[in-house]
Amino acid sequence: MDLGLTCPRFLWSGGDAAIAGKFAAVARGADQAGLRSLWVMDHFFQIPNFGSVEDPMLEAYGALSYAAALTGRVSLGALVTGAVYRAPGLLIKQVSTLDALSGGRAVLGIGAGWYEPEARGLGLPFPPLAERFERLEETLQIARQMWSDQDGPYRGRHYSLERTLNAPQANPPILIGGSGEKKTLRLVAQYADACNFLHGADVRHKLGVLRAHCERLGRPYEDIEKTLHMRIPEGESVEQSVQRCAELAALGIDHVIVAVPDPAADSWLTHLAELAARISTMTPSGRDGSQTMGAERHV
Repeated sequence: MDLGLTCPRFLWSGGDAAIAGKFAAVARGADQAGLRSLWVMDHFFQIPNFGSVEDPMLEAYGALSYAAALTGRVSLGALVTGAVYRAPGLLIKQVSTLDALSGGRAVLGIGAGWYEPEARGLGLPFPPLAERFERLEETLQIARQMWSDQDGPYRGRHYSLERTLNAPQANPPILIGGSGEKKTLRLVAQYADACNFLHGADVRHKLGVLRAHCERLGRPYEDIEKTLHMRIPEGESVEQSVQRCAELAALGIDHVIVAVPDPAADSWLTHLAELAARISTMTPSGRDGSQTMGAERHV
């Protein structure tokens, strides 16, 4: 089992002037602790689960590019990009640029988007849910085309690209976030290298649904990495964190992505380094111990 870290808050003592140094400590700390992945949220306003809407929030791909310059091993992605916030061609170029500048460590984490207040606040596109999923699927198709040797046109219901040229070329893994059974998990089976659930999801049931979609589409279920995002609360011991990860491995989770109270603090980075080492030998239920989400690119 692998361990990742997400940095969902940029509120530290010292105010906005402290953000660059503290986030640098997070990125370097994750890299040096032997973590598999580092993530930021693709939000422009802080979301209610993590603070006040007025709290500082960095744009995801600017933050990830900064992290790329400070690290050499850890994979980098947004957990997860709102597909409707950027034109697909621009988004794929952003991720391809991150991949080039990080030496092949980018991941395209993507979903339909959900936080309407930030979209309305900043004048970003936010169509109805059904259309957001249609646009998500077209974005996935465009990504697969741009990350191939095809550079011809793309014609979809919502997007039309005259030439899908992408140089420098890239082929980052795609992670789709969400647990919707009819649409999201079908898109995972059809297009993605990994899925991501939030802690509290009925993992056993959701993975059963994903397996059924894979069987229907002729996709090997084992090709998809199963990830889950959870918080580690203040006061939790390493042993307690290990036990929680073991329970998730027993359900079939390959890669746990955690949020901690202060990811820049030395004490939490020590906690994460020990946790990563302790869970590295765990083989998730139903797996052979191999990893899929670009592991050969990042290790």
